[in-house]
Amino acid sequence: MLKPSLTAHILKPGQSYYSLVVAVAKRARQIAEEAEENHEILVEKPVQLAVEEFTNNKYKMVEPPDIGKDIE
Repeated sequence: MLKPSLTAHILKPGQSYYSLVVAVAKRARQIAEEAEENHEILVEKPVQLAVEEFTNNKYKMVEPPDIGKDIE
C-alpha cells in the first residue's frame, strides 16, 4: 500500500485526497485496458504506474474550485 507521505508530493494545497484516489484509479484502469488491447504483460501493477505518472507530472488532476463546498 502507498503511504500518505507520497501524496504530499502530488497534492497541491487545497486539493482533495479523495479526488486523487479517483484520478489514480481512472488512470490505472486506462493503463490496464491499454495493456490488454496491446496484448502486453505489465510487470508493475497499474496503480503503481498511475501513481508514478502523477508524481512525475505526466498527468495532473483538475478539480473545480468549489469542490466540497456543498458538504456541511
